[in-house]
Amino acid sequence: MVATRDAVDKLVMGRDLTPYPERLVKSTPNSPHVLIVGAGVTGLVTAWVLLDRGYKVTILSNGFANFGKQRLTSQIAGALWEYPPAVCGSHTDTVSLAHSKRWCMTAYHAWDKIAADPIVGQAAGVRMMEEIRDSGVRGFRHVGTGLVGERDVEKSYQVGDAYEVLSPIIDTDQAMLWLTSLVLGKGASTVTENIADDLLDLEEGLLERFGADAIVNATGLSGSTVAGDKTCYPLRGALIRVINDGQDFPKVEAALTISADAALDGEIIFLVPRNDNILLIGGVAQPHKGTLDMTLDDPAIVRMRQRAEKFLPALKNARLDEDYPLAQGLRPCRGKNVRVEREIRRRPGADKSSRIVHNYGHGGSGWSLSFGCAADVLDLIEDALRGDEPVPMAESGVVVCPSCHVHIRSK
Repeated sequence: MVATRDAVDKLVMGRDLTPYPERLVKSTPNSPHVLIVGAGVTGLVTAWVLLDRGYKVTILSNGFANFGKQRLTSQIAGALWEYPPAVCGSHTDTVSLAHSKRWCMTAYHAWDKIAADPIVGQAAGVRMMEEIRDSGVRGFRHVGTGLVGERDVEKSYQVGDAYEVLSPIIDTDQAMLWLTSLVLGKGASTVTENIADDLLDLEEGLLERFGADAIVNATGLSGSTVAGDKTCYPLRGALIRVINDGQDFPKVEAALTISADAALDGEIIFLVPRNDNILLIGGVAQPHKGTLDMTLDDPAIVRMRQRAEKFLPALKNARLDEDYPLAQGLRPCRGKNVRVEREIRRRPGADKSSRIVHNYGHGGSGWSLSFGCAADVLDLIEDALRGDEPVPMAESGVVVCPSCHVHIRSK
């Protein structure tokens, strides 16, 4: 039921949600109350969608967006909108990938609308930027080998083909603070607390304690514990931050990427302007690495920078951002990739289905899939509140968008 609606029309900025503190639909004392566990981009966008539908929302998390040394995974993300599969090469499950192609287009149009509003776009840290990609979205252009001359790519680099589109790019630190402020302005409550057990075992107590009618699991990597999902694993990533002000090398104005499946050595080239002054250089995708102890001297980081300099030689003159030279985080992956699904399990002796809705496992695509996943979560919550039986994600209908070609193809 949920997945059969048209991807573009399912959630529309201005019709179904607004980027201003005023709600589209105000809650009443009788409005359903949803407890969202997790305050990354997935949890915050889900909260936004629910609030504008008239729900009461409480967000519970062990951490919120900040400017400390250890920031949320959502803040560290490259946050360049991508048509699936993501550049990190971690999204391969057929069912999840088919859903993701639909989710990403819903998110594309939402971020596009935000970027189109000069005031909102500036406040949210969202703008449209040219990206090398064929995904059938606005501004598509077949660049081919002309990329070498247009983007100052090394002439000897083996570029076989390339595509370009107009793509949302997000300053994640700014956007996370803006999203937090937005949902608070719409009336969400927050609780700082850690959930370290299976939500199914805690469900009854949490619903009673918060006076909630449903729970959304947006805990990312904690899905292994919170959802009892042992297929969850970290995909460690890192980005070098350099000054992109045009003084040391020609300012990089477009995002340039070669995905893991297209790169000859299986490693990523990821060059993305973060804001007016910072360029992100990436990346690495290291499965099952759960520590954040990488340094600029780490062999993987050294290779990452060397790849970027070989691709775009002007970067050899780049200066590091002294305040924050290396960003690293753990992408929340799982065996079957993204899970947007009601809890299928039932507690022993329970006469009703669970009212938990899962929204986790986004890997490196949390920003790209955010609004699309949130729209499905809204439908699943409404199903649960009606008392409908849960349907496994693999059995739900899927509208598959056209598949994309690799954005840069090596010879």
